[in-house]
Amino acid sequence: MGSSGEANAVYKGEAMSPAAQLFHAPTLNCYVIASIGSKTRINPHVIKEGLRHTLLKHPRFTSKLVKKGRRAWWIPTTVDLEKHVIVPEIDPDLDLPDRFIEDYTSNLTTIPLDSSRPLWELHLLNLRTSNSEGIGIFRIHHSLGDGASLISLLLSVTRKASDPLSLPTLPPSKDRALSVLPPSPFPPFCSLFLAIFSGLALIWNTLVDMIMFFATILFLRDSQTPLKGLPGVEHTTKRFVHRNVSLDDIKLVKSAMKVTINDVLLGITQAALARYLNRIQAGANPNGGAVKQPRGDSNFKDVRLRAAILFNVRPTAGIKEMADMMAEKSKVKWGNWIGYIILPFAVVLQDDPLKYVRQAKSTIDRKKHSLEAICTFGCAKSALKLFGMKVAAAITHRVLYNTTLTFSNVVGPVEEISFCGHPVTFLAPSVCGHPHALTIHFLSYVNQMTISMAVDPSVIPDPHRLCDDLEASLKHITDVVKKTLLPDIV
Repeated sequence: MGSSGEANAVYKGEAMSPAAQLFHAPTLNCYVIASIGSKTRINPHVIKEGLRHTLLKHPRFTSKLVKKGRRAWWIPTTVDLEKHVIVPEIDPDLDLPDRFIEDYTSNLTTIPLDSSRPLWELHLLNLRTSNSEGIGIFRIHHSLGDGASLISLLLSVTRKASDPLSLPTLPPSKDRALSVLPPSPFPPFCSLFLAIFSGLALIWNTLVDMIMFFATILFLRDSQTPLKGLPGVEHTTKRFVHRNVSLDDIKLVKSAMKVTINDVLLGITQAALARYLNRIQAGANPNGGAVKQPRGDSNFKDVRLRAAILFNVRPTAGIKEMADMMAEKSKVKWGNWIGYIILPFAVVLQDDPLKYVRQAKSTIDRKKHSLEAICTFGCAKSALKLFGMKVAAAITHRVLYNTTLTFSNVVGPVEEISFCGHPVTFLAPSVCGHPHALTIHFLSYVNQMTISMAVDPSVIPDPHRLCDDLEASLKHITDVVKKTLLPDIV
């Protein structure tokens, strides 16, 4: 009788998409970890009441996973918030509160979520740290949605600190600003020639990128540097750290160099990784004392070091659409629609730090004129249909493992926000469970940019030093811009 009831429940549920099933493969069992800092002590009762009226209106967060053979469904269920909102007892007088938060978050990567309940939880820690009075840590299984959608959903739960009834405001979309193009200044035949040339370049770039993609699947692997994970890195305990830097400095560099914020962030990251690797090559121990000879290639001028950058190939629903979805006013497409590009990083020490930004812009501009993300998504989808889950998971794992790091940049609110009535000091999203020893996420918030890192401490034992390198690289680039470019544009 119970078996028949379960079968009926299954068919009333929503079938899990093949892409979502990938995130349950043993080698790709990924979790989104998002920390939210509060300016005030956290009131668990207020948080729970807020979630009842927002997150618990979302079907994914009120459904459990049921498997039957090779198929899986999301089945609506009753959510017991007491089991999803965890409030541990903590000594408020701890000597190293920031270290405690890091250890606590790291420990979460060793404990799987209970599959008999919806695959998410929120930990509330009332502990004063260097930049907050309390911290909330969301842990969400990646099968619930792609990263962009999940961040939009979490932001839709927040409100403006100045107006508790209003949703946060994001910077205007550049794509929307370019949706109406001005008339071409060229004669019609020139415009036709440029269109043909652009189309041919798009085809060529896509062809080259896909050749490199398949080469990465088959044999092309990044050099074994002190940033590259070893076999089984997806199963190791991760450590999460974050650092806030000035968004105004990033915007200053962007304006002076006539690039995008993403170009600046990629340039800063390349500069920081060059600092970090070359310091190790020189035999300097970031933590002091003697060091062992670095494993792998020691000449970082010749290494192959690439980042996997994940893209949502479907337009991401905005904060308002997510809020309407939870209010049952609209139905927003949901799920994992992820493609990715493979981006080469240069880790050579440059005399002119602005070269890092120019190199990043050149590489990204070329990648923008390619269909790599759409094609990689199509390849993953085809592999799932033709060869099944195990083969598709093996291919995805191999592509990621043969690169070095994950990189992403997400646009956040332009004004201060509150989470269920608690003023927010920072937002730090990250992910674990994929085969990288280093993951770097950037998220803007008001006038700051939060750099979040997830690292394998057996590979990168000094993540705070890498944060120092990122901060120092931004300062160095900003100082050079002020000295060399600002006089020319004033």
